[in-house]
Amino acid sequence: MRLTWLDIRGTTAKEAVLEEAVHQRLDGVVTDTLEDLRQLPPTVKKILFPQGKELPGDLEGADVVIVDPREHGDPAELADVWPGVELGRFVEITDAETLEDACRSARSERWSLLYFRDPTKIPLEIVIAAAAGAKGSMITVAQDAEEARIVFGVLEHGSDGVMMAPVTVGDATALKQAAVVDTPALDLTELTVTATEHVGMGERACVDTCSHFREDEGILVGSHSKGMILCVSETHPLPYMPTRPFRVNAGAIHSYTLSREGRTHYLSELKSGSKVMAVDVKGQTRVVTVGRVKIESRPLISIDAVAEDGRAVNLILQDDWHVRVLGPGGAVLNSTELKPGDRLLGYLPTEDRHVGYPINEFCLER
Repeated sequence: MRLTWLDIRGTTAKEAVLEEAVHQRLDGVVTDTLEDLRQLPPTVKKILFPQGKELPGDLEGADVVIVDPREHGDPAELADVWPGVELGRFVEITDAETLEDACRSARSERWSLLYFRDPTKIPLEIVIAAAAGAKGSMITVAQDAEEARIVFGVLEHGSDGVMMAPVTVGDATALKQAAVVDTPALDLTELTVTATEHVGMGERACVDTCSHFREDEGILVGSHSKGMILCVSETHPLPYMPTRPFRVNAGAIHSYTLSREGRTHYLSELKSGSKVMAVDVKGQTRVVTVGRVKIESRPLISIDAVAEDGRAVNLILQDDWHVRVLGPGGAVLNSTELKPGDRLLGYLPTEDRHVGYPINEFCLER
C-alpha cells in the first residue's frame, strides 16, 4: 500500500485542499498546528509536524507526530513523555553523514520522514535497500505528483509513502493518482482459430518497450476493439537471430492494443514514452513504457478466431514464422503454422470505443 500525505503547512486554500484530500481518501494530512487536525474526519491520519516550532505540551488530536531531533530531541526519549503518541523522525539528507542517519531511522523508527536535498534518487535507493525488511514506514518528500510517481517506483519497491505540499486545488487528486500504479487483472478467454489467410503486403509495428517481458507475457492486439489476441514478446529463442525480450512484433498498424485505465490505442499512434499494457497468460497486467515503435512494410497474415459464445476476433500479423502468439498454459504458437482448431488466448472487451476510451454506444466493426 502506497501512502499519500498532503502537507498543508503554508497552503493558502486550506479548506479547499482539505476537502479534496478527504474526498480523494488520502492517507494523511500534515500540518504544524493542532487546530488544523481537529476538523479532519477519523478516516484521515492526523500528522503534526511542527518544523521550526516548539512541540506543544499537549499532543491530543494528533495520530502521528514527526519531530526533528535537531529541534525537538530524540524520538525514543520523547516516547517516554508521550507514550500514547506515534512518533517519527525527520531527516534532511545533504551528505554521507545524514544519509547514514536516514538509513538508521528507516531501519528503526515507526515513521521516517525523509527530505532529499539533491534531485538524484541514488540516496533514496540506498535507504530503501538499507531498510529492507524493516517494520517502519518511510515517507519521502516530493515536490510534485510527477516526482511522487518516480519515488514510488525507485528500486521497484519505492518509498512506502510520499508527502507533497499542494500548490493548487487538484494537486491532492494528482498525488492520489500517482500512488495508484496497480493495474487490474483481465479475464482472458480461450479462442479457437477458424481460418488464416495470406493477405499481401502492409505495414506492421514492432513495439519495443523499456521493460523486459517474461516468457508468458506480451500485449493484447486486435483488428477490432471488442476482440484481441495475446501476442508474445520475442523472449523465446529463434534460429537466426538473438532474442529481444523488450519487443513484441504486434501486428498491422490499424490494430488496437490496450493501454492503462482500459484505454485502447492504434499501434500507429504509439511512440517513445507511450504506455501499453503488458499481460501474462493468467491475465495479470502491468503498464510498460514504449521506447520505440518500428513500422515497416512486410507480408501479412490474417487470423480469424472465435470465442465459445460466438464472438469473432481478428488479428493481422507479419506473415513470418518467428511472429508468435500465446495459447492456453503459455503455449507459444508460430503465426504461420496456425490452423483451424488451434487454441489461442484473447480478451473480449464489452465496450465500444471513442478516441480509445470505453463508451456505451452503438458501434459496428467488421
